[in-house]
Amino acid sequence: MHAPVYEETHKGHQIKIHHDPDPESPRDWDNLGTMICRHSRYALGDKHSFDDARDFLIDLCDLSDESELSTSRMLELANDKAVILPLFLYDHSGLAMNTTGFHCPWDSGQVGFIYATLETIRKEHNVSRVSAILRERVAEYLRCEVSSYDDYLSGNVYGYTIERDGENVGSCWGYLGANNTQCIEECS
Repeated sequence: MHAPVYEETHKGHQIKIHHDPDPESPRDWDNLGTMICRHSRYALGDKHSFDDARDFLIDLCDLSDESELSTSRMLELANDKAVILPLFLYDHSGLAMNTTGFHCPWDSGQVGFIYATLETIRKEHNVSRVSAILRERVAEYLRCEVSSYDDYLSGNVYGYTIERDGENVGSCWGYLGANNTQCIEECS
């Protein structure tokens, strides 16, 4: 195991925080959103069978494959069927993902979308109508899913070990976020 990123003694126990060497992808969790990504070098997001963003939008909007609609028009139609946000990737000495884009035109670009269908939202929230307020709440939830995935891609995943007299007496792994002191609160 690599050197800890933080350590302290608490009530006679040595607590050490480490980078998680084998983190689980947050995309394997129970998520509201679905990430549809395409990249030539990385398998990102959730598994899917779409060749490109256009194929995904055609499927989501239930259009024919011969549709002559522009991508921007299909996105307008998609917003009638789902809460949908773009996904951008920054690829330079590591990976980062967000829904707003990056300021580097050479090492970043849009790689896909994250979305939740209105049908899924109605089921999840037990409502018959998806209001504008609920749409914004779901959009924020999707941004949080992307933030968790960004932590995973960036290596911001931690775990702690607790030792007493040199013997490991406990550990827990999979804490996401640059603020790894959350582990200390958990194990104290």
